Amino acid sequence: MANADALSAAPPHVPAADRLEQAGLIALAGVAATLQLSIAVSQSLLAVAVVCWIALVVIRHERIEFPRFFWPLLILAGLTLLSAAFSPQPRVSLPDTKQLLLLALVPLTYRLASGQRGGFILAVIVTVGAASAVFGIVQYNILHYDRMDMRVRGTLGHYMTYSGLLMLVIGAALSRVLFGQRDRMWFALVMPALAVAVAVSYTRSAAVGICAAAALLLSLKDFRLMAALPIAAALFLALAPSTVTARYLSMFNLSDPTVRDRLAMLREGEHMTRSHPWLGVGPNMVEALYAEYRDPEAVEPINPHLHNVPVQIAAERGLPALAVWFAFVAIVMVDTFRLFRRGRERVLAAAALAAMAAMLAAGMFEYNFGDSEFLMLLLLLITLPFAANRDAVPDAHA
Repeated sequence: MANADALSAAPPHVPAADRLEQAGLIALAGVAATLQLSIAVSQSLLAVAVVCWIALVVIRHERIEFPRFFWPLLILAGLTLLSAAFSPQPRVSLPDTKQLLLLALVPLTYRLASGQRGGFILAVIVTVGAASAVFGIVQYNILHYDRMDMRVRGTLGHYMTYSGLLMLVIGAALSRVLFGQRDRMWFALVMPALAVAVAVSYTRSAAVGICAAAALLLSLKDFRLMAALPIAAALFLALAPSTVTARYLSMFNLSDPTVRDRLAMLREGEHMTRSHPWLGVGPNMVEALYAEYRDPEAVEPINPHLHNVPVQIAAERGLPALAVWFAFVAIVMVDTFRLFRRGRERVLAAAALAAMAAMLAAGMFEYNFGDSEFLMLLLLLITLPFAANRDAVPDAHA
């Protein structure tokens, strides 16, 4: 892996602040490495990285700096807390807001992953993703995780989280293949394993997200490469097991129970938003109030969320929060595209654009933005290009 020397141990004579920076960077790389394996380990390492970062800021009297897309995230956090405070059951809603602490990944990554360190962290993410994909394929072929009630999930607790993370990894790997100047072979070699692992997870939203990310990256490279997508789809339908192809083709079947249930959830979300337009029903309250707003055509008696990111945010936190979330998306996409066009660290910028495209497309069918593991990897990927270009772009600061 290129740039591994960026994480080499600091010699004993260096100042304490330099050792703190090295420790924080190692912990951040550990977050990237363990995120796809264990959320408990990853969040423990995140806590270590945050402590090192805060100590570094205090010792060196630094300002806390971050890309400007962090401002709408902070506003969204404030609106989320306000929504929880005015929730019908604040004791249910307020504990759910602890996920907001994960937003610290943005200024943390921006400070510690500068220069060429981002390329190393990206390589770590893809390499661990490849190992996770191989384990998922073993689960499918040998351990018989090949049914809808027993789906591939790697070492994680849920197949949706597993496939969502691999979706982001595929975008990162494809970015390196298309826009990297060197060391591209490894990233190309792991792509088939990553794609197969997602396919055998039966997760349709992840497949949609991968197609969106691939379409964006191919069009950025050369619009004519878009012709590869229908060819890849045809090969998939020809080579995949019938149970796998049937699962993915079912997304076009409006009589499929899961499709009908998702359409019903859109209407339920609309009803919740109309009833509580300003602050929503409150974090973690969709499930609690589901029976009250349940659509007559819904299939499941209850659902933990509404399987759609914008609808979930509007229903849970209100229309102002949704507007702020859209502002976050717009700023990330516009600013990252500007970095990509500058031609500096294009791989990182392309990976961030692919992550956002995948999140948005898959998020029409799954509330991936509310998944802690997914959110952590997304925040890492979209911050890396800004950290790498920190000396070339204006900073926002607190």
